[in-house]
Amino acid sequence: MATQRFSFEGHCGAKLAARLDMPDGPVLATALFAHCFTCSKDIPAARRIAGRLAAMGIAVLRFDFTGLGHSCGEFSNTTFTSNAQDLVLASKALAERDMAPDLLIGHSLGGAAVLRAAGDIPSAKGVVTLGAPFDPGHVTHNFTDALETIAADGEGDVQLGGRAIRIGQGFVDDVLAADLTDRIAGLKRALLVLHAPLDEVVGLENATNIFVAAKHPKSFVTLDDADHLISQPKDAEYAADVISAWATRYIDLATPAPPPGAPEGIVRVSEADPWGFLQDVQNGPDHHILADEPLAYGGTNKGLTPYGLVSAGLGACTSMTIRMYARRKGWPLTHVSVDVSHDKVHAQDAGTGAGDKIDVFRRLIRLEGSLDHEQRQRLLEIADKCPVHRTLERASEVVTELA
Repeated sequence: MATQRFSFEGHCGAKLAARLDMPDGPVLATALFAHCFTCSKDIPAARRIAGRLAAMGIAVLRFDFTGLGHSCGEFSNTTFTSNAQDLVLASKALAERDMAPDLLIGHSLGGAAVLRAAGDIPSAKGVVTLGAPFDPGHVTHNFTDALETIAADGEGDVQLGGRAIRIGQGFVDDVLAADLTDRIAGLKRALLVLHAPLDEVVGLENATNIFVAAKHPKSFVTLDDADHLISQPKDAEYAADVISAWATRYIDLATPAPPPGAPEGIVRVSEADPWGFLQDVQNGPDHHILADEPLAYGGTNKGLTPYGLVSAGLGACTSMTIRMYARRKGWPLTHVSVDVSHDKVHAQDAGTGAGDKIDVFRRLIRLEGSLDHEQRQRLLEIADKCPVHRTLERASEVVTELA
């Protein structure tokens, strides 16, 4: 994943700092991400979700709202309405690059902001909220003790997340007056609501109210034991997987054209966790799996090992080839299963006479149905004609180039 620096003018003319996370290959869609209240574009949940979506071919723009993170301007002069305006301006900046957002994603108050802004972003086909409040005024619960001071002085400093943030009375008035009911009801876009039942910052009833207010198509998925900030990598990865799978129903993720000589397209493998071995394996927009190593070898055991994937290819090809032959013959084969194991053994143990170690794949094939002995033996012979079997048995050439 390549991350590009990106900036655009916010609602008050201040430069807003952004990051555009790009897929390693073709851009199949674009998402606009709105971070949580007083957070930044670099909060771990935003980075992890953007990274996983980029690995799936979806470019993601995440930016700091006015006066936060690396963006210019004064946060004390912002309002909930101005946050929504910043989102609209971000979408226009993307459109100028021919990357108008197909998907809007908002975390916490950012989720409320994307619900507010969606009607003004015509390119958006889907909206996703993560731990979002139904009532934006809910955010004032974070600084209830300071409301009197803010009202008296027009603004005041509050401690949020261990740092001082200056809140203006304009923000308080605007967020308390905000009512998203009509906006949600008139969304006219697919909606995905993600929320954790144990969220102690924004209660689950908020997700319920958003879901009830929305019209179909809408989906509601629990984030189980995730916290409000989605701080655990496993929770952010799960959210990203759900978002990408859901988005394919509403966004046209055009398959990139394969290069000459590769009629089945490209299988792209990209690192999902630079501190471990987890890999995203993507074949076009429709097929995504994970590869990993066991815990004992420093991995997180979330996917097949590389040799497990090779064994899976052999087993799948064997089963398909047997089924194809039996179907053509009209034989009563009711079910096929193939167990594949892989070992490295000395070549002489395999009967070749050489001294080097070689790879040995062992298959145990189970055939169910009223097949006679001759039919079973013939299907066993057909197993050896599977294309992956032949590829593994003969020498192959791997051509490697540096991009």
